[in-house]
Amino acid sequence: MRWHELTVLATEPSQEMVSHYLYELGAGGVSIEESWSEDKPRDTSLGQWYDKPLNDIRPGYAVIKGYFAEGIDIDAIASELTKLLQGLPEYGYDAGEFTIQMGDVHEDDWADAWKKYFKPIAVSDRVTVKPTWENYTPRDDELIIELDPGMAFGTGTHPTTALCLRTLESSITGGEQVIDVGTGSGILAIGAVKLGAAKVLALDLDPIAVSSAAENIKLNGLEHTIEVRHSDLLGVLRKGTARTDGGITPPVDLVVANILAEIILLFTADVYEVLKPGGIYIASGIYKNKEADVEAGLLAAGFEIVDVVRQEDWLAFVAGKPKEDDEG
Repeated sequence: MRWHELTVLATEPSQEMVSHYLYELGAGGVSIEESWSEDKPRDTSLGQWYDKPLNDIRPGYAVIKGYFAEGIDIDAIASELTKLLQGLPEYGYDAGEFTIQMGDVHEDDWADAWKKYFKPIAVSDRVTVKPTWENYTPRDDELIIELDPGMAFGTGTHPTTALCLRTLESSITGGEQVIDVGTGSGILAIGAVKLGAAKVLALDLDPIAVSSAAENIKLNGLEHTIEVRHSDLLGVLRKGTARTDGGITPPVDLVVANILAEIILLFTADVYEVLKPGGIYIASGIYKNKEADVEAGLLAAGFEIVDVVRQEDWLAFVAGKPKEDDEG
């Protein structure tokens, strides 16, 4: 099968919004490659290594590729995307001197080619993400997440995913019920159980992500502990509607969301409602220019800011629902 490939060159801060727009316009998969140079700082504190050649992408920019099924009007999609990117300043982003190019590619050429760059990566002192096709001998105390993300977002290499996994490690003490909003590849849901959570409800709007997450959950033998659901994200978080066959019954102990800041702000009050008093909300996927907006949204909903964890220009909020809740 052949796919249309839409290649966007835009600023790194805008890459999440570009990806979001590509999916909204019908992309079946999205890939991102950031600019690379010998002097660009990379976090190697936990033994991470980057098996990727230097590229000639313009400094501060990223190449975001969206893949669309054959037969779709790719010219119309490119035109609509251009309008959306031109309107990004209204939301506090700037795609810079962006370009959009169109091409075609065979499915086998893009679905598997990136795999040679995805190696086992230690995202924390205890957790390592291992692609299923790589051989790896773990330490006795090492927690391994087996992963084949396919076309879904989430490999542990992006700062926002790594931030979430490290924050989950410090937040989970054992036995928690967790909701993972925007699960993508399922990496955070799997990580939560490996770290001691009792049950996880994993939600995503994208049916490709739901399928990918379900497969990864099976790879890790956790299909009886994690339930994946195709959801609009908002309704399922409202108290009384998240009861599932998988055993999740609100209120829950922890909610994690690794998605766009704009989406996080849409359901902050719903997350507050679905959490137990003393519960934790980990909100990631936030670029530094949205920090103040998300903090204000969390405080307005009644949360207390417990911590702000940063990596490169991305950050995650750890917010707590007060133990003595006024609602009773």
